[in-house]
Amino acid sequence: MIQVITPREVPLGGPRAMKVRRTLPHKDRSLIGAWCFADHYGPERSRMDVAPHPHTGLQTVSWLFSGEIEHRDSVGSHAMVRPGELNLMTAGRGISHSEVSTPQTDILHGMQLWVALPAVSRFVAPTFEHYVPEPVTAPGLAARVFLGSVLGETSPVSTYTPLLGAEMVLDAGARVTLEVDPTFEHGIIVDRGSVTLADADLGAAELGYVEPGEHELHLHNSTQDPVRFLLLGGPPFGEQIVMWWNFVGRSHDDVVEYRAAYEAENGQFGTVEGYPGPRLHAPELPNARMKPRG
Repeated sequence: MIQVITPREVPLGGPRAMKVRRTLPHKDRSLIGAWCFADHYGPERSRMDVAPHPHTGLQTVSWLFSGEIEHRDSVGSHAMVRPGELNLMTAGRGISHSEVSTPQTDILHGMQLWVALPAVSRFVAPTFEHYVPEPVTAPGLAARVFLGSVLGETSPVSTYTPLLGAEMVLDAGARVTLEVDPTFEHGIIVDRGSVTLADADLGAAELGYVEPGEHELHLHNSTQDPVRFLLLGGPPFGEQIVMWWNFVGRSHDDVVEYRAAYEAENGQFGTVEGYPGPRLHAPELPNARMKPRG
């Protein structure tokens, strides 16, 4: 049985900002493995300009289909996010970064994903990694494996829990049986076109969830055009998290502490050099205590 999650539209950075389609977190599902957040945006004529802002307790995974985004962070990284290239930022105990589309970018189109760090690793030192996966093919299918292993291809990028992340393109009319790790739960987020996963039809930006225990994923593209999607996976996370704004903690009090440290500029989140403007301020905390989920 496939669980189908329909995205909700959310403004990124305010009511006049670029709109994104969010499938994680959802009221019916908080996590797929350690994947805890998934935004799909574009293709549209839009500019991204996200001022320096903080993160804790997570890794950000940036994946583009078109366009280019300039990344700067408080550990001194300055890199471009380009189509087919992985930018992975580990926030750990605290990092700040900015994201700005480049002047030559006309169309923005991509995915922004977060990975929750397990309790034993959530205070690691912040880092940044860049990786360009080589394309791999199988009958009816082409893929770029940016995290974990599938189709005999393994990414060298290290993670703190077992993970799978891959862009896949299924040929027009193709039927493919994909071997996967049965200890993982899996999710497919459709970017372009539509695909049938087992007995479930998934349209653009929808997410199909598969419980652990499956050795194979059965995929069918019944259309006359290729379909593109991201395949995510990992063993059930086994921990509950509190996620608010850009922070992942384990309790309401964790989040209160992170927000206070960021607003006090106590050094935990560092400084982003080279961004031409002020940093973002944290929103007000909710009136009620936040409850762990997952």
